[in-house]
Amino acid sequence: MSKRGRVLVAMSGGVDSSVAAVMLHEQGYEVIGITMKTWDYAASGGSSKETGCCSLDSINDARSLAVNYGFPHYILDIRDEFGDFVIDNFVEEYIAGRTPNPCVLCNTHIKWEALMKRANKLDCEFIATGHYANIRLHDNNRYVISKGKDENKDQSYVLWGVAQENLARTQFPLGSFTKKEIRQMALDMGQVELANKAESYEICFVPDNDYRAFLRHKVPTLDQQIGQGNFILTDGTVVGQHIGYPYFTIGQRKGLGIALGKPMFVVEILPESNTVVLGEEHELEKSFAYVRNVNLVKYASLDQPMEAISKVRYKDAGALSTISQEGEMVKIDFVHNVKGIAPGQSAVFYEGNDLIGGGFLMK
Repeated sequence: MSKRGRVLVAMSGGVDSSVAAVMLHEQGYEVIGITMKTWDYAASGGSSKETGCCSLDSINDARSLAVNYGFPHYILDIRDEFGDFVIDNFVEEYIAGRTPNPCVLCNTHIKWEALMKRANKLDCEFIATGHYANIRLHDNNRYVISKGKDENKDQSYVLWGVAQENLARTQFPLGSFTKKEIRQMALDMGQVELANKAESYEICFVPDNDYRAFLRHKVPTLDQQIGQGNFILTDGTVVGQHIGYPYFTIGQRKGLGIALGKPMFVVEILPESNTVVLGEEHELEKSFAYVRNVNLVKYASLDQPMEAISKVRYKDAGALSTISQEGEMVKIDFVHNVKGIAPGQSAVFYEGNDLIGGGFLMK
């Protein structure tokens, strides 16, 4: 075994994880590549060519790179675990009137657990991924995730659920680089096609980025079960009908199927009555939020209220707030009102660039 140790690298076939694997290989680690197949595009109702991290092309790209650099590569089929947990949760959350966060669930409950299980079998001390984030051991003896150098690509938001025992064995080789630098590294490696690979911003298992069609595919009787419901204003006035509450998300403005003469947004979803509440943009504003299923990263507990920058969606700039523990929940009190708090999405708290922790927004 290498003096640096043996590391299992999650390889999607994309530029980020590929460069991460080569970086560790050239740093003297004994690299083992692994590509996880999480889903079948055709089984999800896709109409166009299979693309993305689970396509045959991506798997072959990952394997080809490993062969070129002389390290082993394996394919791990986790479709059953992924489908049973992530996809089932995705459907259940929409039917509950919430907006799911599948990437967080996948990282927390599927990918890291699957990687650790296989790392143990292969006697790997470490696992590594191509996430744009950093990790270090804090002076309180806890492993802390912090934002990556590239603010536009930072992925710390989706990592709040990873457990301490898994972080202790995790490496993020790309944390101190920008996406532009990583693409240049791929070019320097002679991997022109890899360097120019397009990125996907879609949910990996939702074909054509059409979650409504995906829900109908997974639950063929959904439209009959739910039926049409009322659009109402915040004062209770009925203003029209909609196709069913699972097909809407908080903050949505386009594709409502109704015109009221001014921009209107989904401000609340009431699944028990199949009602979608519409309001003007200012009616999306909230002064506080509650968060469930909290996982703390930087500190073992929140013994007293503390200032934090809280993000309520991935591309959110973050808002100054105070976070405090209330039983099993964390309450966020925002200094200035925040728009579009969607139950089911992640709320993530930062101290500077460090991830304090996160959880799922409640109604």
